[in-house]
Amino acid sequence: MVRKVTRSEILNGNPVKVMFALSLPIMVSQLLQVVYNLTDTFWLGHLPASQSGSAVAGMQISWPLIWFLIAFSAGFGMAGVALVSQYMGAGDRGKADFSAAQVMSLAIILGVSTAVIGALFSPLFARFVTKDAEVVKNAVLYLRIIFLGLPFMFIAGVFQSVLSAEGDTVTPMHVNLFTITLNIVLDPILILGLLGFPRLGIRGAALATVFCQGIASVMALYIFFSGKRGIRIYLKDLLPNLTWMKKIFKIGLPAAIGSGTTAFGFLVVIGIIGRVHNAEVALAAYGIGDRMISLEFIIVDALSTAIATLIGQNLGANLTERVSEIAKKGLLIEIAITLIESVLLFALRVPLFKLFIPDRPDILSEGAKFVTIFMIGIPFFGIIGAISALFGGSGHNKPPMIVDIVRLWVLRIPLAFLLSLKYGSVGIWWGMALSNIGAALIAFYFYFKGDWKKPVIEEAVPNETPISANSAE
Repeated sequence: MVRKVTRSEILNGNPVKVMFALSLPIMVSQLLQVVYNLTDTFWLGHLPASQSGSAVAGMQISWPLIWFLIAFSAGFGMAGVALVSQYMGAGDRGKADFSAAQVMSLAIILGVSTAVIGALFSPLFARFVTKDAEVVKNAVLYLRIIFLGLPFMFIAGVFQSVLSAEGDTVTPMHVNLFTITLNIVLDPILILGLLGFPRLGIRGAALATVFCQGIASVMALYIFFSGKRGIRIYLKDLLPNLTWMKKIFKIGLPAAIGSGTTAFGFLVVIGIIGRVHNAEVALAAYGIGDRMISLEFIIVDALSTAIATLIGQNLGANLTERVSEIAKKGLLIEIAITLIESVLLFALRVPLFKLFIPDRPDILSEGAKFVTIFMIGIPFFGIIGAISALFGGSGHNKPPMIVDIVRLWVLRIPLAFLLSLKYGSVGIWWGMALSNIGAALIAFYFYFKGDWKKPVIEEAVPNETPISANSAE
């Protein structure tokens, strides 16, 4: 049975059992998200053959652009994870609530400003990635609608991060279950034009996403303001507080830089793929393969979130020996899981591609090559994810930032570009796999250095009495 994990369990229970109890609802949410992404790709892939390839490729180049613009907000969300989890571990619910409010305030500000920037520059972004006119056209149609919903995405993202840090991974799962299921239902109706609706193609996929993200953000704000799920946000606490904003920026800026540079790095990689001789085929193959690989990361990402919560709350409670135990077991579990998943993905790569785009054997062949090569680096990405979670929970985000920058800018982009000159798209796939291996070795260095064992909050005596914004300073 899926249930909320208590603070006592987080601080005293079996670490592995608690890790999986926290991560199970996240896995369900991640699975729903992946199913939604696959649904978008599936229905776009079943448009007429003359439209399917460019539609899938257009959506594929859009998401790195969107991710680039939202990455900084996601990075500051890591400050919320560190502060909320550590204050909860220390027993100071008042500061945990106020931290959540300040992070939400920042997310709303960034969401609105990012939406404006994205809407203005989406054509320029799309043309930067590829010169294929049909792919650019589809990408711009998709981006202009999606950018309208960015503030909703930011709110929903903070909601999930903050409640997970508090130990409640069940409530975000319920919200995701409703909104993503609705999105999955709307996709074929709007994309293909069913039930009397016009065929909107890629615009239908974007409209369904924005509508459902809007519902998710309304639900999130209601839950936060009502205080029915642990963390409570008060309207007055949404006013930016200079002292707390400085704290959030100090903790979150390295994560924001890491996320931003990683996102822009992926954008450049997409640009490299978009310039090979078979650009549409390579982009579509990468788009479908990337969504298939995201299935592998459901367990890894969920466990990483659970690890960050466990690390943060136990650091807040000054349980340093338990923190080390959680770190070692979490790392070993993620390595084992990614190894098993890679073997399964390799075995199923061809039938999965046939499922998503049955009428394009050229995309099927290219996609099989991509999965075969990239799967070599997947277990190493599991290592990176687990170690980054340790630093995320502790609030020390500079090491993950360095790992992210090296993985994309020192390794992946140069390797992908240089190898593509001789080997085309296959060289890019090898560059991507090798970059994960190199970055994992650097992550191990930071792991053994041990800075993740130090909390970022002041030592606190357990205190359940709520505090005001002034006393939070």
